[in-house]
Amino acid sequence: MQDQTLTQPVEAPPKPVTRLKEHIVEIVSDSGEGAQTAGQSFGSISARMGNGVWTVEIIPAEIQPPPRNPAGASGNRIRLGSFYITNAGDQADLVVAFNEQALLGRVQAGNLKKGCQILLESKWRDHPNNLIAEEYRQTYDKLVADGFEIIEIPMEEETLKITDNPQRGKNMFVLGLLCSIYSRDMNLAREQVKFVFRKKGEKVIETNLKLLEAGYQWAEENLPIKYEIPSAGITEPQIVVNGNIALAMGIVASGMEICAMYPITPATSASHYLSEIFDNVGGVVHQAEDEIAAIGFAIGASYSGKCAVTITSGPGMALKTEMIGLASMAEIPLVIVDVQRGGPSTGLPTKVEQGDLLSSIFGTPGDAPKVVMAPATIEDCFYSIITARKIAETFRMPVIVLSDANLATGQQPFTRPKLKKEWQGLPIDQSPVPPGAKPYDWHPKTGLSRRFIPGQPGGMHTLTGLAHTRESTVAYDPGVNQEGCHHRSLKLAALQKTLKTPPVFGDPEGDILIVGWGSTKGAIEEAVQRVRKDGLKVSSLHIKFLQPMASGIGDILKRFKKVITVEINYSDDPNHEIITAENRRYSNLAWLLRARYLVDVDCFSNVHGQPMPPGTIEEMIREKIKEL
Repeated sequence: MQDQTLTQPVEAPPKPVTRLKEHIVEIVSDSGEGAQTAGQSFGSISARMGNGVWTVEIIPAEIQPPPRNPAGASGNRIRLGSFYITNAGDQADLVVAFNEQALLGRVQAGNLKKGCQILLESKWRDHPNNLIAEEYRQTYDKLVADGFEIIEIPMEEETLKITDNPQRGKNMFVLGLLCSIYSRDMNLAREQVKFVFRKKGEKVIETNLKLLEAGYQWAEENLPIKYEIPSAGITEPQIVVNGNIALAMGIVASGMEICAMYPITPATSASHYLSEIFDNVGGVVHQAEDEIAAIGFAIGASYSGKCAVTITSGPGMALKTEMIGLASMAEIPLVIVDVQRGGPSTGLPTKVEQGDLLSSIFGTPGDAPKVVMAPATIEDCFYSIITARKIAETFRMPVIVLSDANLATGQQPFTRPKLKKEWQGLPIDQSPVPPGAKPYDWHPKTGLSRRFIPGQPGGMHTLTGLAHTRESTVAYDPGVNQEGCHHRSLKLAALQKTLKTPPVFGDPEGDILIVGWGSTKGAIEEAVQRVRKDGLKVSSLHIKFLQPMASGIGDILKRFKKVITVEINYSDDPNHEIITAENRRYSNLAWLLRARYLVDVDCFSNVHGQPMPPGTIEEMIREKIKEL
């Protein structure tokens, strides 16, 4: 009798699982192949599994760059860990690349760790175009020689078994690969795929679920790598959104009902999201014919009794400048969101920069006080809008919220907000205006005055952008403009009195203080934490209100031997042969701190168009410590 055990298939032993504290994954492709969708989906699945997550979109400068171009890489970076993650980290540990040229762009930019694992589409090796095939083989050999670990994967071949359009399906196959590699919950992955394609119909959903399963199964059977990243222990309900959607959600939560905008990268997705959901709560998104019309519409809506918001980026801010001055002079509440990008002019439309701080504060003819604040995290994008609306209405002035491309496209889980009625402000007071009340009856201590609403009994007056008296009468008498400027400025001073001193991260005094604003917070604090573990006396301070600044900041600066700002905007290299202490240009925040507090503030900045990695900041700190 034949031994039946010899003909039975033998089950492969389970792959050993490597437990990690964190990993950085990138997915890169040509534009239009869905790498960004795959990356965002992987980040969302990981967040729902309780991991700390931060994602950053990799966006080419051109809308549709030529294929197989190192400068045209599109995709996503996902940093996930067993702790709360605040930034995109340093160099990638694992990369999935749809072609070797998109991969090469990331290598040349220094975004990959030495020995990084690369999962590379293999179809190019035997491409019918001999030049492409040779290009692939040369790049492959060079990367292997440089120490990268490359695993070739027949992505298109496997995808074609399920769909006849691999360009539209490869991304979900890759999502399945990553779910296998990182031991992701496939039930959550299926839910994510259904959510992503919910508007495409059941047939599309079914095809993409098959691609997901195929990628997972192929990796289980063919890949030798398997990782596990434990949960960060998050127990409260979370939401996972990018900064633009968080801004839009904050607009809804704040009770603002009017958003006027003109499409501009990288701000547009905030208004797109509002366009989808705003009418459900009685809101209106007005897409104007240009940036000037957009802010004009918003000012008109605010004058009528609402508080409106306009969303833009740097070039749009330049066009809105005159109207911002009108809102300041006429004392009309207005919230302006500036999602900063690289400049000047058209600059780097899809890349991150923090170059609009000085222009936001000072970029208006004459004296036009305005509040300028900057969210530091994706969660902060949500709450900053609520704060901005309250300030705009209370102080009857423009409030500028400076986000940036890093926050706009990055995803991070945060605790689901519990909506509060008081976020939405009080109903409009339309009771008759008391006899003798004036439309600009400035309080001598705070500069505040009652807001008159058009149609309010007894409140009729002429609104003007010209210099005017308390009665809103145009006047050029000596002292009239002085009085108006004085009281509009007092409003900033009154707000400043209410601001809390920002906390110091680390010890209250020491050798070096790193000061930042906006989206650099997570990277700065991670770098400071690393050097403090080695006993270095380094702390950091992050400033949310840039105009006005809170009390106590000057005292903090003076308690450290050296103060350095870290920013993503331009400053001169002090080591250049013609740069001296007399002609050196400092980064934006450094200028402000030096002028306001008369402290010798140094700066460390670049305009690479990428988020500032914590490792770069750490390296700078260690060099500066040697100089003390």
